[in-house]
Amino acid sequence: MLKHLRQEVYEANLLLPKHGLVTFTWGNVSAIDRQKGLFVIKPSGVPYEELTPDDMVIMDLEGKKVEGKLNPSSDTPTHMALYQQFGSVGGIVHTHSRWATIWAQAGREIPPYGTTHADYIYGSVPLTRSLTREEVETAYELETGHVIAQHFAQAHLDPLAVPCVLVRSHGPFAWGSDAHEAVHNAVVLEEVAMMAWHTETLPREQPVERMPDYVMDKHYLRKHGPNAYYGQNK
Repeated sequence: MLKHLRQEVYEANLLLPKHGLVTFTWGNVSAIDRQKGLFVIKPSGVPYEELTPDDMVIMDLEGKKVEGKLNPSSDTPTHMALYQQFGSVGGIVHTHSRWATIWAQAGREIPPYGTTHADYIYGSVPLTRSLTREEVETAYELETGHVIAQHFAQAHLDPLAVPCVLVRSHGPFAWGSDAHEAVHNAVVLEEVAMMAWHTETLPREQPVERMPDYVMDKHYLRKHGPNAYYGQNK
């Protein structure tokens, strides 16, 4: 079942160590088949070098395992909640990548200081609130997804324009139209997190400022707007 999607998710998971986004097994990728209402995700705690496509676990959107011999990632309920709330999302990545996690632990959004950021993320990388004790003790991973979705709803953020988030005291999630785009956005997030940290720590005479909105608009819209002209015509 879902052989092609299992292969895609398997390959996308292998990109996490390739791009330096994970230590040990600290990350996972999933992707969804919207027509079937099923998603595929990495099994829990299995080293990347030991994974095979057949190890990928198939889940439904109610949290039931449909197929797979291994237990799904412990973050599966978070992925499920995001697929339920973000209908445009086709793939999700969670890691504890170094630079993005530093910002999450510091309890700070990542400001849009430059055009590299604006090419992919429209505005700051958002930061969620902390989960409550009750949320953590009753359904931690599921409530993590709810807190992310709640933040986007309250802040009127478009998940397509802002394809990533920092969960306070935890780490980053990123997403895209499929598993590979989700990994791509996770790599971008890690890079802009590193750039922003160094931007703030360099000596300077004046406080660092976010880029002007008109520059952010230009860079984001030239790739993602209705009149986008970056890249080749498709």
